[in-house]
Amino acid sequence: MSTTVNAQVQDYATDAHLDQGVKDFLTVLNTSGGPGLETLSKEDARQVLVGAQEAFEVDLSGIDESEKTIHADGYDVKLNIVRPSGVKGELPVFVFIHGGGWILGDYPTHKRLVRDLVVRSGYVGVFVNYTPSPEAQFPVAINEIYAATKWVAEHGKEINVDGSRLAVVGNSVGGNMTAVTALKAKAENGPKIKAQILLWPVTDATFSQESYQKFASDRFLTVPIMKWMWDQYTTDPKERKSIYASPLQASIEELKGLPPAIIMVAENDILRDEGEAYGRKLDQAGVEVTTVRYNGTIHDFGLLNALADQPSTKAMLDHAAAELKKYLK
Repeated sequence: MSTTVNAQVQDYATDAHLDQGVKDFLTVLNTSGGPGLETLSKEDARQVLVGAQEAFEVDLSGIDESEKTIHADGYDVKLNIVRPSGVKGELPVFVFIHGGGWILGDYPTHKRLVRDLVVRSGYVGVFVNYTPSPEAQFPVAINEIYAATKWVAEHGKEINVDGSRLAVVGNSVGGNMTAVTALKAKAENGPKIKAQILLWPVTDATFSQESYQKFASDRFLTVPIMKWMWDQYTTDPKERKSIYASPLQASIEELKGLPPAIIMVAENDILRDEGEAYGRKLDQAGVEVTTVRYNGTIHDFGLLNALADQPSTKAMLDHAAAELKKYLK
């Protein structure tokens, strides 16, 4: 299907499906006069997200942070370990896989989101610093993330976590790679993952869902940006159809037996429908799955510091933390 922006996209300023606080953010974004993210160099594009996140003061209290570089499966991967402040005992753990279209994002840009999940759940977050695109392309990031997840499961005591009580969590393309990590763990008889939490995930490379037409422009993540991001990750049609790039392409048999899944999507997001479609397919495969749509908001609402105080963001974080506690207790 064509990825041409649909002229019928409703004007965001008068769209009753957008919360007022989200509209205020979009007004600043859409009237800034800056070039499209997809037209920038990778360095400049990365700095856009850094600047957007640093522009807002957020609560980063209540955590203890450390770093560890591991060598696993031939990869050297740096982990940021985020613990509830002052808690010394061995705790359950979630591996956090960050978004940013495989190109953008790092621990500082995602620190508030990870911190909020750690503080709300009382568990440890392990942030994986995978190699971004285009420096590395499919499937390097996936292999690094899977290696890190296995390491946490097998060597958790080295970082004072219980690797047998393990979840994977990720936003956007991190949600994609969260789903893929669960698929790989099943296929390779790998670590026992208790739950997978997919936050507004990318699940397909076809750009064919209706939400791609309905929300194509002016809602933070646009069709041209998403197409550019995929192009940095892989342009190979066969790779794009791989279930390790597009988990929605997995067969029912390949999905059977996956860990319980929580999928959260935003109403006004081009990725909404593919996230919901993945949830439906997991259900058909007999996987325990809950899919929740947050009305009034946009892609990566849970990440953006500008939207950290929105009711939907706080509710989403409360829900995600409650699911972690349910499955990792």
